[in-house]
Amino acid sequence: MIPETAVPAPPAENGAPTAPAPRLSRERAARVESLLAAMTREEKTAQLYGLWVGASPEGGEVAPHQHDMQAPPALDDLLPHGLGQLTRPFGTAPVDPGLGALSLLRTQARVIAGNRFGIPALAHEECLAGFAAWRATTFPVPLAWGASFDPELVERVGAAIGDSLRAVGVHQGLAPVLDVVRDLRWGRVEETIGEDPYLVGRVGAAYVRGLESAGIVATLKHFAGYSASRAGRNLAPVSMGPRERADVVLPPFEAALREGGARSVMHAYTDTDGVPSAADQALLTGLLRETWGFEGTVVADYFGVAFLQSLHHVAADRAEAAALALRAGVDVELPTVDAYGAPLLAALDAGLVDEATVDEAVRRVLRQKAELGLLDADFDPVPPSLRGRGELSAETVRGTVDLDPPEHRELSARLAAESLVLLRNAASDGSPVLPLAAPRRIAVIGPQAGAPLAVLGCYAFPVHVGGAHPDLAPGIALPTLYEAVAAEFADSDVVAVAGCGIDTGGTEGFAAALDAARGADVVIAALGDRAGLFGRGTSGEGCDAPSLRLPGVQQELLDALLDTGTPVVGVLLAGRPYALGRAAAEAGALVQA
Repeated sequence: MIPETAVPAPPAENGAPTAPAPRLSRERAARVESLLAAMTREEKTAQLYGLWVGASPEGGEVAPHQHDMQAPPALDDLLPHGLGQLTRPFGTAPVDPGLGALSLLRTQARVIAGNRFGIPALAHEECLAGFAAWRATTFPVPLAWGASFDPELVERVGAAIGDSLRAVGVHQGLAPVLDVVRDLRWGRVEETIGEDPYLVGRVGAAYVRGLESAGIVATLKHFAGYSASRAGRNLAPVSMGPRERADVVLPPFEAALREGGARSVMHAYTDTDGVPSAADQALLTGLLRETWGFEGTVVADYFGVAFLQSLHHVAADRAEAAALALRAGVDVELPTVDAYGAPLLAALDAGLVDEATVDEAVRRVLRQKAELGLLDADFDPVPPSLRGRGELSAETVRGTVDLDPPEHRELSARLAAESLVLLRNAASDGSPVLPLAAPRRIAVIGPQAGAPLAVLGCYAFPVHVGGAHPDLAPGIALPTLYEAVAAEFADSDVVAVAGCGIDTGGTEGFAAALDAARGADVVIAALGDRAGLFGRGTSGEGCDAPSLRLPGVQQELLDALLDTGTPVVGVLLAGRPYALGRAAAEAGALVQA
């Protein structure tokens, strides 16, 4: 069934905030209220948390995901009360898309049968640089969206990603990131659209429109101030005042709600002036709901509710953390049940939170499920990609769902091309170096020359999940810069030399690199960083930098290449800008890719 979507409300004549147009029919709204009236406390709170799962590689039911924060609960223990969300069934481990869809279908059937109201779970996935699933098209990171200055193209990209999510039974996408860059050393710069609030708002709203047009709930993150952490350090406190917050940080979120129609918002991990976003009632309720008129759901960033106790130390235990977050306006705990399970029930018993507050959160969750058609009597959990096939089994669906169609690859390539930034293009005599005229010999030198993952961000599946499965193929074509240059200049002699690693200190590879440079007509210096998570990269979540100097000895390699006298075209395959020293004035050309 096609989900009902809201028609954006026109702005009031006096400029005052306006609430969005109603999304629900009377019948669906009545269904929500009748469910709420009949639910026990345990059934209500069950709608307020997710379960982190991984799809079965053989198409069986999902299994709870083992992660570092806590032991996963058993699905059987949760099902009698129902389940609010299924967390990342495709984005936890590599799985054939057809088998993943079958696994999710079988689990949904079990969830529906397991609770007395037959309420399905809402499934969510990451989709920042494409659907974060094995064999799904990877798109350029949001920093490239901003560099394209093409909201219409970004909207088409969002719609394509949404189509892939919906095809396999996913309902919500955890994107876009609307944090405005405040310190380029921050690891998550690559996930942002840029440093201009207007650009971030326009492009972010376009992505939201695309995703929502496919029937997927778009999730704005991270609300609010995450990118302004001290010294660009992940999770560090934020020390901004109300003017900076109002003028820089908040406008993109408001634009994406009003102009994009986003139906969910994710709180930030950080605290501002000592108040964690997850416990900030003035932000999540006062501003977001009462001033802006937002009627959708607020979801926790992963483990964000528990962090009120373990990171921010504003809660003595999980029960107090649950009460603080729920009172502030956090409706759903992600990725998996913790504080909103037994601790929330204890908080209710202790009077730390009242049942009316729980009811409001459950009402918002149920209304969203109703919008998606999940509460309709004729709801069919079979996803579009598996419909009309007759009997469904691992044998009949394996290899039959294509999440990387040619039209998506073409969109990705177009966005990548539009996002290229030419920083410099002048030889010593002032003449342009690019485009290259067909040089006889080209030397592609640098650690990114032969790196297939160089074009990917930390939330692309081959990086985000594939790193834990080094023996598994990426599932999509990832030509290297060297291979692309060799294909483009088929009549030229193209050689590739790494010269050094991304962030290693050795210079023993310089000699071979400089020999290749001296024998070439032009050098393409392939430099940049490595996307990763929590210290496994030099760019990405938890990979903050102490400075904007190129990682490792890449600057020394670049300077040595300039000294050869061979024209140098610097190509930066990177998730943030870098200071390039003398190359800014001496390189023949510089391209940020």
